[in-house]
Amino acid sequence: METFQEQLAQRLSQALAKSGLPNVGELSQAADGRFGDYQTSAAMVLAKQRGENPRQIAEKILANIDVDLIAEKPTVAGAGFINFKLRPEAIAKQAGDLLGDERLGVARSTSPRKIVVDFGSPNVAKPMHIGHIRSTVLGDALARIAKFLGHDVVRDNHIGDWGTQFGMVIWGWKNLLDRQALARDPIAELVRIYKETNERATKDETIREACRQELVKLQAGDEENFSIWKQAADLSMAEFAKTYALLDIHYDFQHGESFYNDQLPGVVDRLLKSGIAEVSEGAVVVFFKDDVDLADKPAIIRKKDGGFNYATSDIATVEYRINELKRDTLWYVVGAPQTLHFKQIFAIARREGFDVDLRHIPFGNILGEDRKLMKTRSGENVPLQDVLEEAIERVRKIVDEKNPDMPNEEKIDIARKIGIGAVKYADLSQYRMTDYIFSWDRMLALHGNTAPYLQNAYVRIRSIFRKAGAARSTIDKIDIVEPAEINLAKKLAQFAEIVPQVLNDFRPNILANYLFELANSFHAFYEACPVLQSEESTRTSRLALCELTARVLQRGLNLLGIEVPERM
Repeated sequence: METFQEQLAQRLSQALAKSGLPNVGELSQAADGRFGDYQTSAAMVLAKQRGENPRQIAEKILANIDVDLIAEKPTVAGAGFINFKLRPEAIAKQAGDLLGDERLGVARSTSPRKIVVDFGSPNVAKPMHIGHIRSTVLGDALARIAKFLGHDVVRDNHIGDWGTQFGMVIWGWKNLLDRQALARDPIAELVRIYKETNERATKDETIREACRQELVKLQAGDEENFSIWKQAADLSMAEFAKTYALLDIHYDFQHGESFYNDQLPGVVDRLLKSGIAEVSEGAVVVFFKDDVDLADKPAIIRKKDGGFNYATSDIATVEYRINELKRDTLWYVVGAPQTLHFKQIFAIARREGFDVDLRHIPFGNILGEDRKLMKTRSGENVPLQDVLEEAIERVRKIVDEKNPDMPNEEKIDIARKIGIGAVKYADLSQYRMTDYIFSWDRMLALHGNTAPYLQNAYVRIRSIFRKAGAARSTIDKIDIVEPAEINLAKKLAQFAEIVPQVLNDFRPNILANYLFELANSFHAFYEACPVLQSEESTRTSRLALCELTARVLQRGLNLLGIEVPERM
């Protein structure tokens, strides 16, 4: 099913050809609905190229364009914008067609990619904190949307499970571990022994050296140290799994850094033999002399002491994903501070001849009410599990107050869907590079651009059908007359135009903002156009509009990883 944008763009292209003009300029949704629904700057682009009057070029285009079945006669505005206003009957037909389309008009990609989405990436022996929510929900949403658009998607959680901190964890395990505390709260005990060991090592050179030796033994394959490392990793993964279950996040792979450990010597040898890397002051380094951005920022892939680092591991990861997983597109959903790191990794991959699409998808920070990085009162990172549980608890209290007689199981389900949805949407509704303030009052509000507001719109629609004593509408024809009906149907038709745009710059907030506008359009329709009190066939047509709105809201929120309750 072609969208209005595609239909008009095709007719614009035909008109340009008839006018003897090249196909330039984009056709997009109009910035100001007072002038029309879609617009193009083609005349202005051509005027600039040819040194001609843009309005004259626009009139020439309009003389050769045929949009009678879709839109009213196009108009020229301003310096040469061509505006298109859709016909109500065309909008009604498109909405009716969407009722019978499981995909709601969203086409599958004609050039599907094989994508790895690398997101989440917590560290073993440390709790997931509030900062992890950004990578986790952003990566999940992008994976969901890419899969819905027809791409072959693999989700990989690149766990931080190898590194210098494990020397301290192992020493602490051997000398400080409280087994009962470990059984009660594994992550808290692992953090405690690490911190205490670190404090002691800072003051005592003997302990610092002992920790280093424990790490050397681990890297050499010592059986006891490997067993301790494995226990710490397994305990951490079990705790991570609880959080992912609450978030409804799943992975196809959870390959930690340790997975690539035996490949690292080969990576260094290969880069040395190819001349990409060289020995410099005892370390193996890649220099980027011909790259303006990286000319003075070399990447170390083997340290002077023979140890490897994140760069070495990530180079091995790129190779594995391309050669073993057969991927042609790698997306790394990792915070903005790692921008330089990924520029280096991608530059090395290109030098090695890997012809794939490599993208770092950075994001900003979550701030507290004081506009500083969100921390506990003691200055620690806020545990993510605590945030999620508090979100559910806050919603549960509201549900208890408003619906005291509701069955307990239903209360639990509603509190989880609204609480978790609120936390996710608060993040996804922001442009990913924006630092945003974490506010319980704002994210749980039933008004404004929040998940509860959108979920409530869906619930209101379901209540309409319950009052009507009807199942979901099966009508395949919609008649629209009132302005609020037209605006709602037009907004519904835009869903298929919005979803593909998300991947253009990895911006789920585009979809979130669309859903907010859709909910606003529905509420305006609901206030202006009686549904159940209307005469037939108006009643049936409006029920169909309600049904289509509910389906778009549910599908759109699902693409963001957010569930909808049937009642609130």
